[in-house]
Amino acid sequence: MAEKRVKLGRKNRQRKLSVKISILVIILVAVLVAASIVIGSITFKDALTRQYNETAYQIAATAGGYFTEDQLKEYAAAVKKLQTEKLSDEEKEAVSSEITGNTRYQDVRTMMEKLRESTNANDIYIFLLDLKELGKYTPEADEKGEWQPLYYMMDCYSQTDESFTFGDRGSIVTKYMDALEKSQKTGKESDTYIITNTQFGYNITAIFPVKYGDQVVANIGVEIPMSHLQSDIRAFVFRVIMVTVVIMILALLISIFLILRLIVNPIHLVAMEAINFVSENTVVSEKLPTIQTHDEIQMLAESLLALEQGVNLYIDNLQQVTAEKERIGAELNVATQIQADMLPRIFPAFPERKEFDIYATMTPAKEVGGDFYDFFLVDDDHLAMVMADVSGKGVPAALFMVIAKTLIKNQAQLGKSPAEVLENVNNQLCEGNKAELFVTVWLAIIEISTGRGMAANAGHEHPGLRHADGSFELIKYRHSPAVATMEGIPFKEHDFEMKPGDSLFVYTDGVTEATNAGNVLFGEERLAEALNRDPGAKPEELLKNVKEGIDAFVVAAPQFDDITMLGFTYYGDNVTE
Repeated sequence: MAEKRVKLGRKNRQRKLSVKISILVIILVAVLVAASIVIGSITFKDALTRQYNETAYQIAATAGGYFTEDQLKEYAAAVKKLQTEKLSDEEKEAVSSEITGNTRYQDVRTMMEKLRESTNANDIYIFLLDLKELGKYTPEADEKGEWQPLYYMMDCYSQTDESFTFGDRGSIVTKYMDALEKSQKTGKESDTYIITNTQFGYNITAIFPVKYGDQVVANIGVEIPMSHLQSDIRAFVFRVIMVTVVIMILALLISIFLILRLIVNPIHLVAMEAINFVSENTVVSEKLPTIQTHDEIQMLAESLLALEQGVNLYIDNLQQVTAEKERIGAELNVATQIQADMLPRIFPAFPERKEFDIYATMTPAKEVGGDFYDFFLVDDDHLAMVMADVSGKGVPAALFMVIAKTLIKNQAQLGKSPAEVLENVNNQLCEGNKAELFVTVWLAIIEISTGRGMAANAGHEHPGLRHADGSFELIKYRHSPAVATMEGIPFKEHDFEMKPGDSLFVYTDGVTEATNAGNVLFGEERLAEALNRDPGAKPEELLKNVKEGIDAFVVAAPQFDDITMLGFTYYGDNVTE
C-alpha cells in the first residue's frame, strides 16, 4: 500500500510538471499576444493617423487649385480693406457683398462644398494670417475672445450656424500656432499632426500654404473627422486577438505535445527507471537506450544507464568480495582457534606438581598473532618456559610462530641447553626465510628439585624477578641476536637459581609498548608499578593486575601489538596449597 502511494505521488508530480510547463507556455504566449496587440495597435493607429493627415493635405491641395492668383490677391486686398480702413457697417457690407456676390466666388465655394461633402470633411476654409496678431497671444485674451489672428476669405463648415463669412476674424486652437507660423513664414507644411478632440470626436487638421512664387498669399485649412479611427483600431485589435488566440491554441497544443514527447516523457521514463532500480533492484532497463533526444536528457539517460551497469557490476563484485571475506573470516576464525589450541590453556597446567605454579595469557592484536608462549616438562625434574615474539603481525607471523614454537619444543625435549636449542632453531629458520621474518625468544630450563636453571635471551624483553618477600625488578643483561636473523651465530646463556617463594614474570613488547590516545607508551616503570601492586600474588592474579594496569592506561585506544605474559612462582619443598 505504501509503495502504491509512493508511485501515485510520483505520478502526480509528473503531472504537475506537465501543468507547470503548460501554464508557462500559456503565460509566454499571452505576453506575446499582449505585446503584439499593444505594438500593433500603436503601429496601426500611427498608420491611420498618417493616412488621415495625408488625406487632409491632399484635400487642401485640391482646394488650393480652385483659386487663381488674381482671385486670391483680390480677396486679400478686400480683407485688408475691411480690417484696416474705418468703414461703416453699410460700407463693410458693400465690400463683402461685392466679393461674395461674384460668380467666380460662388463657383469656387460650390466646388469646395462638393469637395467637403465628397471627402466627408468637417470644414474647408481659406484665410489670411496676421503674424502680428499671432504674436500677441495670451491665455486671458484667448479666453475673452479678444485674440483673433485669422481673416476668413471663405468657409465651408458643415455646421452652417457656426460658419464664417468673408472678412470675419477668428481665433485658433493654440496647438495650431506652430503649424500656422511655419506655414506662413516658410511656406511648408507642418511635420506634426494637429489633432483635436471636439464634441464631434477626434479631428485632424491640415494647414496648407498657398504660394505664388515665394510668397504665401493664403492658407487653406482642412478639418476631417477621425470618426473611424477608434472603430478601426477596435476592429484591428479584435482581429488580432482572434487570430492570435487561434495561433496561441495551436501553438499551445503543439508545444505541449512536443514538450511532453521530447522532455517530460523522457524525464519521467528516466525518473521511473531510477525509482524502480532503487526500490526493486531490477536489471538495467531496455527502455533507456530508446531515448534519442540528442540533448542533455539523452546524456542523463546514458549516465543513468552507465550508473546502473556500474552499480550492478559493483554489487556482483561486492557479493564476491563479501563471500571471499566471509570465507577468509571463517578460515581466520579456524586459524585463531588452532593457534589458541597450540598454546597451553588449561590451568592449573600441572595439578600434580606442587613445587611451582605457572600461568600465561596471550591477547592478539588481530585474529591471529605472532606472539607465543610455551611451557612443558622436558623430564620429571626439568621444566622449560618459552616467551617469544615474531616480527610482523597477522597470518605470516602466525605461520612463522607455529614453526618456531614446534622447533623450539622439539629441540628442548632432546635435552639440549637453551643456547643449543636456539642455535639449532636459528639455523633451521634461516633456511628459505625469504620473508626475512625473525623471532625474539626468552628460553629457560629450570631444575624443579633445586630451583637452579639456565636461560638464554635472543633479543627479547628483560624478565622481571621477585625474591621472596621482595618486589619485582627487571633483570637486565646483554642479549643475543634474535632468532632467524643470521645463520650460524652463537647464543649466550646464563645460569640462575630460584629460592622458594621467588617469582618470575616474562612478557612480549606488546606490554611495555601499549600506547594510549596521546601516543604515550606504557613503559617499564608502569609495568613495575602494576607488578608490585600485589607482588605476592599468585601468577594468575599477577597477570590480571598487569592487564588491568594496561587497560586503565590505554583506555579506548586501539591495540597495535599482541600482549603476551607468563608468570611463574617457585615453591620448591615449601609447597603451599
